[in-house]
Amino acid sequence: MSNLLTPPADDVFQHFIATPLDTLLAEHQAINPEDKILALFHRCVAEVPAYRKFLDTHDINPAEITSYLAFQTLPLMAKANYMQVYPLPERCLGGSLKSSDRVAVSSGSTGQPTFWPRSVAYELDVAVSFEQVFADSFRADERSTLAVVCFALGNWVGGLYTTSCCWHLARKGYSLMVATPGNNKAEILRVVREMSPHFEQTVLLGYPPFVKDVIDAGTAEGIDWASYNHKLVFAGEVFSEEWRKLIGQRTGSTAPCFDSASLYGTADGGVLGNETPFSIAIRRWLAKHPDAARRLFGESRLPTLVQYDPANRFFEVHEGTLVVSGENSVPLVRYHIADKGGVLGFEEMWTFLEEHGIQSLDELGLPNDFQPRHLPFVYVFGRADFTVSYYGANIYPENVTVGLEQPEIMAWLTGKFVLETQDTDNGDKILHITVELLPGIEPDATIKPIIAKSIHNQLLRLNSEFTNYTPAERQLPEISLRYFADAEYFPVGVKHRYTR
Repeated sequence: MSNLLTPPADDVFQHFIATPLDTLLAEHQAINPEDKILALFHRCVAEVPAYRKFLDTHDINPAEITSYLAFQTLPLMAKANYMQVYPLPERCLGGSLKSSDRVAVSSGSTGQPTFWPRSVAYELDVAVSFEQVFADSFRADERSTLAVVCFALGNWVGGLYTTSCCWHLARKGYSLMVATPGNNKAEILRVVREMSPHFEQTVLLGYPPFVKDVIDAGTAEGIDWASYNHKLVFAGEVFSEEWRKLIGQRTGSTAPCFDSASLYGTADGGVLGNETPFSIAIRRWLAKHPDAARRLFGESRLPTLVQYDPANRFFEVHEGTLVVSGENSVPLVRYHIADKGGVLGFEEMWTFLEEHGIQSLDELGLPNDFQPRHLPFVYVFGRADFTVSYYGANIYPENVTVGLEQPEIMAWLTGKFVLETQDTDNGDKILHITVELLPGIEPDATIKPIIAKSIHNQLLRLNSEFTNYTPAERQLPEISLRYFADAEYFPVGVKHRYTR
């Protein structure tokens, strides 16, 4: 089984460059992912000192793990019980950092930041996800393309990882120029003004709220986004289809399933999956049919829905949260990433759609000649603990987001908010939402009830727990308005948290 694992970096790079995307994915589909993940386990036993010690602490005899069924009995690794216990070199293949040539740092949103060394050989697995987006959605194999990286540059995974993968596509032959202004809004707009007219399309890649800020700032400065045939790549946050529609209107999008794509990625494992035109079309349909979405996902909120390659990143579900395995400089073997979500097979998804009356692609808004990738789906709600309990109902940030993303409201707000419950002087609970105003917008008490009513309407529509558990007189949220970049609630330069 060892031939299932990654060969030397030079061979991997040449294979990626020389092999068309369709062929790459066909090669992967010919692999039994369960065999590959079992081979990775045995390689880790042989080559990763920390993993051997980890198994010893759990009294695991590696020789007994000879099937996928046995693999499923292995202990879950996590930051707390593995990454923060064993020295970094011992967690690497070969027990050394020598085979790695770059490093990323996790955000530290759940505690101490973690370092993730990697090498180009494993980066190319991620580049395949980028290639799917640029080829299948944006047709960048046919169009000259300017890619503007709007993620923060530095040790964080987003900016440099994205840049490197885009460079790999350019090396492969895509007519692709990569600009790296990072999250400097003025520099992004400078690049767009000067460079976009020379390309058939421009792609902005960044965190959803920041990309929206860039688009709004550019519009205010007279940039006609539609004239540059803009495409968008997002990562890092769940957003609603109402938000995608709003952004599409502001950029002149005419093909919502093909003009944007979200990546599901982590510093731990790179890009784990990517939106496709097919997954977006399904999600848009589910947004209009919340009862069907509840049946499919088990909750009122709409998760990110992506397709993934199980030969690259292998998913399992543990108590409603995601577990991933994959080859890397620091290999992941049943690594608990603590994102709430699940997996669905390709045929399983089609069966669900057919049971709900969908018989053809055009009923999902796709051309009938479109050929979806036969890859499984993973859906992601985000961190498992980012909810607020109110009268026994779980209130999700995604529910509030839809209420804020109505056109008349977005003229005042950035879309960022903080959701919390507070106690009144009388000991009652209230649902409190602090929202961030756009730059230059002054607090105006008259808009508070409009915002509260919009959020209330969406909570009633999307969250059956809220509707049924919360007394009617306690359902209308209380709204606070804060200036843009308020230091207490919306500080600049740190990852925003939507709940307290």
